[in-house]
Amino acid sequence: MEDTTLELHDSSGALIATNDDWSDAPNAASIPPGLQPPDEVESALLITLNPGVYTAVLRGYEDSTGIALAEVYDMGGGSSQLGNISTRAFVQTGDDVLIAGVVVQFHNKHVIVRALGPTLTSYGISNPLADPKLELHDGNGALIAANDDWKDSQHSAITATGIAPPDDLEAAIVTTLTPGNYTAIVRGYRNGTGNALVEVYALN
Repeated sequence: MEDTTLELHDSSGALIATNDDWSDAPNAASIPPGLQPPDEVESALLITLNPGVYTAVLRGYEDSTGIALAEVYDMGGGSSQLGNISTRAFVQTGDDVLIAGVVVQFHNKHVIVRALGPTLTSYGISNPLADPKLELHDGNGALIAANDDWKDSQHSAITATGIAPPDDLEAAIVTTLTPGNYTAIVRGYRNGTGNALVEVYALN
């Protein structure tokens, strides 16, 4: 994507912040150098959020299309932390799959990773991915775990979290991650395509 725009919405859907070119933001100088986007036409928002649910929407400037990366960095101190993060995108085949990255810092983190497809219909999302497959890789790209239908493995552990996927064809993985970088990849069973949601919830 040649030129990104970024919106941030609260749980009611109200727009609370927006940015096109990151250096045009009023507080651009406060963005840490290591987190400033490398290109001037990329977007960034530095904001303090109250506890709650928020949605970041990434679009192409003037409805342009392409592959883009959306990131969220928790810069707060004290006991505040991100409870979960989710990403929705259209899953295609080959390299055009849904990819979500997670960084664990300081302490081991017990998590559940979910890949939802059929459930999206109940939220008004058309063309859902009928049967998502989920992979979890470490920072070296090695496969840690994989799942197709969540009830086929870790049934008890996933159920115990209280947030098992609503549909039997959806996928989930429960694991403990040590500090490091991880990647969740969502594909369609038998190269199926459609809209899917990948989520990571902290369980501790």
